[in-house]
Amino acid sequence: MKIAIMECIITPGGHEIDYDRILVEELTALGHEVEFYVPEGHIFKWNYGANVHYLPGSGVSYAGARGLKKIWLSGKREVNRQRWYKKMYSYALEKKFDALIFPSATYRYLRALKLNSLKKSPIPIIFIIHGMTPKEAPFLFEQSEQVKQNHNIRIAVQTFAKDLLHTSGDRSNVSFFYPPNYIPRDVSLTETQGVPEVLKLGFFGQYRKEKKLDAFLDIFMTCKFKRPLQIIVQGATTTAADAADFERIIQKYTCQSELIEFCHRPLIGKEWQQAIADVDALVMPYGAERYRYHTSAILSTAIGFYKPVIIADNINPEVLAEYDIGVSFLTGNNESLKQNLEAFVNTFDDKTKVYQQELQRANDSFAPQRLAEQLVQLSR
Repeated sequence: MKIAIMECIITPGGHEIDYDRILVEELTALGHEVEFYVPEGHIFKWNYGANVHYLPGSGVSYAGARGLKKIWLSGKREVNRQRWYKKMYSYALEKKFDALIFPSATYRYLRALKLNSLKKSPIPIIFIIHGMTPKEAPFLFEQSEQVKQNHNIRIAVQTFAKDLLHTSGDRSNVSFFYPPNYIPRDVSLTETQGVPEVLKLGFFGQYRKEKKLDAFLDIFMTCKFKRPLQIIVQGATTTAADAADFERIIQKYTCQSELIEFCHRPLIGKEWQQAIADVDALVMPYGAERYRYHTSAILSTAIGFYKPVIIADNINPEVLAEYDIGVSFLTGNNESLKQNLEAFVNTFDDKTKVYQQELQRANDSFAPQRLAEQLVQLSR
């Protein structure tokens, strides 16, 4: 089967890059051919080894845009989306591929179908939705109703929280599945040999002020740990304000503690994978409410790399409820964070084997191959 991926994210983060890589490599491993269709001028940050076709109409980024400019850019994006859809419909009629996947869609992608011939596609089209909140779900379900008569339009929602989304009723064109783990593809994991002499914790991802890194580090420095440890804090910044604030934090805490090591730059590909592989556990103290429903790529990375977690209790809570892969704490409760951080570190040596056994179970449940197999089923 030849499967096309329509990628129109202009400024992809590391996990969006890795998600496309999962699709390419896992579908290829199943014996299928994968190719990309992208807006003109699109620049990939990773060479997927797949054929690339360019579509008329450049991608649009909202970065730094506000007010009327953002409204104008939104309109331009919708105009270009219609052009892309129309072109992909002509390709579908020509049978240039057997199925089409939109890997990072939203309800807006479906809304745009109402005005476009693509909804009449003769081949399956799969829109992957990366989680949604109960407030977002009605918008998606409304759009799914609009295209229900178009049997080749398939909607795939990636979530752990299906039971919280009020999915009752006829949702015959909506499928639900678990997110795939992000596994090491360019580095080798060292098999766990006992407990580490110095426990290395990793705090990774995009830095934003709302994550309140200061508050976390203040709590970290008051904890009473009974074994040697170090924490590596990595931050990728996209705005000048965030970059300046992260530099302020680096200067402040570098002077206060030798246990904290900072990295202020994005990590992609092999370098990202090696950074994850080099720590013993991941810390996720920022728990926005949307992560109760949207899937956490960092959590999926932790599982795929066999790393236990210290995690806010509203980040995909179904995972820790089923798999003993770390500890959670009450979001926004500093005392709970301190107690559980201390407990995790001070009991780590005793629980290492349990964590590894449970991480193996989670890896079996959320293997990326399963995602590819489910998408192939939807493509038939």
